[in-house]
Amino acid sequence: MRILKKLDIFILKQFCLLFAGTFFICLFIFMMQFLWRYVDDLIGKGLSMEVLGKFFFYASMTLVPISLPLALLLASLISFGNMGERLELLAMKAAGIPLVRILRPVFTFVLAVAIGSFYFQNVVAPESSKQLAALLYSMKQKSPEMEIPEGQFYNEIPGYNLFVEHKDVETGMLYGVMIYTQGSNFDDTQIILADSGRIQTTAEQMHLKLTLYDGERFRNMQNTGGALDKATVPYMRETFKKEVDLIPFDNNFSVMDANLFNENAQTKNLAMLNRGVDSIAGRLDTLGQEYYRDYSRTFLRQTLLEDRKDSAELVARAVEHPLNFDTVYANLTDNERAHVARMAMDQAHNGLQQADFQRDASYQTNRSLRIHKLERHKKFTLSLACIIFFFIGAPLGSIIRKGGLGVPVVVSVLIFIFYYMVNVSGEKLAKSGEWDVTFGLWLSTMVLAPIGAWLTYKSNQDSAVFNIEGYQMFFRRLLGLRVPRHIARKEVIMEEPDGARLVPELQQFISDCADYVRTRNLSRMPSYLRIFFYYEQDTVVIGLSNRLEAFVEELANSRDLRIIGTLNEMPILVPDAHTRPFANPRWNKAAGIFIPVGIFFWMRIWRYRLRLWRDLEVLQKHCAYIITRLNH
Repeated sequence: MRILKKLDIFILKQFCLLFAGTFFICLFIFMMQFLWRYVDDLIGKGLSMEVLGKFFFYASMTLVPISLPLALLLASLISFGNMGERLELLAMKAAGIPLVRILRPVFTFVLAVAIGSFYFQNVVAPESSKQLAALLYSMKQKSPEMEIPEGQFYNEIPGYNLFVEHKDVETGMLYGVMIYTQGSNFDDTQIILADSGRIQTTAEQMHLKLTLYDGERFRNMQNTGGALDKATVPYMRETFKKEVDLIPFDNNFSVMDANLFNENAQTKNLAMLNRGVDSIAGRLDTLGQEYYRDYSRTFLRQTLLEDRKDSAELVARAVEHPLNFDTVYANLTDNERAHVARMAMDQAHNGLQQADFQRDASYQTNRSLRIHKLERHKKFTLSLACIIFFFIGAPLGSIIRKGGLGVPVVVSVLIFIFYYMVNVSGEKLAKSGEWDVTFGLWLSTMVLAPIGAWLTYKSNQDSAVFNIEGYQMFFRRLLGLRVPRHIARKEVIMEEPDGARLVPELQQFISDCADYVRTRNLSRMPSYLRIFFYYEQDTVVIGLSNRLEAFVEELANSRDLRIIGTLNEMPILVPDAHTRPFANPRWNKAAGIFIPVGIFFWMRIWRYRLRLWRDLEVLQKHCAYIITRLNH
């Protein structure tokens, strides 16, 4: 027995060729987006083709996992849209082959792609991310004069902290320059202010040439260690028109050691991430316990327990006879009160500084833990997204039945944008700690998986998902909107209405409508229990509706334009709209039990009863007019 049949080979050939093309297109699009982010690190650096080739290679390897879901979505939409447009899917279904059987060979291929995506993220992508991070850092060190930002301090040049108000990209001139330099110790500090300047790399690539114009130099002249305790610190002030400094800086390109980025979460596989999560969680628990011990110890208890031998006795005495601090403070002298106030302020300030430091340390540790968890979940969600996008694209393509690069591209881009927005929002909220990490990363999967299951079910049942008229009819029935009649005068009439027979039938119809209105009292409030729990079919209205439609069908052959116009004004009766909300008795009972929903449908049925009352009166008037036209 053959594992792959001719039908499977045909479907796989249609899909795989398109998948190969869409994958490289999607990878190219994401690559251009990634390149736009780092274009400033590449232009004007004099990088060799080998370095650029490595950059593009490692960047493309990191973008493969995000490109696969979009490629599968686009390929499934186009391939099944092509087969639907060429009526090949219709021929398969006519031969008794269900959609699930048609999807089976492609699903096997997609499952293999999802497994390969997980392996790629766990093995190839971490190493590529590590090498790419090393390359990017090395590129930023190459020609640092190209990296200096405006309005921010730049400290990538060793020993220098540089601030520039404005930078002319074309000429390379820097305006509003402020430079902080520090020598071997803290006291050997210089501040340089210049109107403009320029940084250039020397020919031997071993120094940076710093040229400054119209500036001043301030240098600390105090070399003793206690200089900071004095009120004034002597310094040297120097004014210059032009000054040139040579800064030792090896500007030859060399890639730094990639192992320095081993602690980044993006450079770890699943096993390393699990170990990292356990390690960071343990460190976080240790910090929490240490902070708790620090804050739980009071100053009095710490002093007594650590510095005094009779600490237990003093603690017991302090508990039995607590001190009145207001009395103690009142007995102090002014100098002692000032000293106590300074000590209290110093302790409060130190406590705030310690709390800020501990808060920052806890936040960074928590953030590192969340990022490690994010990367761990992301390896599964991106792999599962391949399967979900296939079960969205394939049924959607068979429903739309449009191939090519028109409608499928638009639909796939809209779906992917929706997925990307949900995924990025969940990831951002999870990274900031506002949401749980698991919920934030799996939110997009929880949203798209039911959509894929619903589309697959509808496509397998050959349901008209995008039938606009069906949705219009649903909302019209839900909101009680009327459906107008559209009857036009016929050019060729084979048999005209029999007026002699229709007149007595219409008179009887008018009499039956009047009797129904008189006996049923439709203006009265309907019974809630009868509507939802004791339903009885209104056979009279069903008979009136059938007779009305028979009259309209026969009278539509009339040559009298006034009769045709009157028929268009006759309302369409809905036989069961005034008796129950749903045809299924279980749904009726469920709606009646859930009071808010039941009240809505109860009011709706009352409205239908009043409308039926008006419709029957309008029908009596129109039928009487038609009788006069038939007797004319």
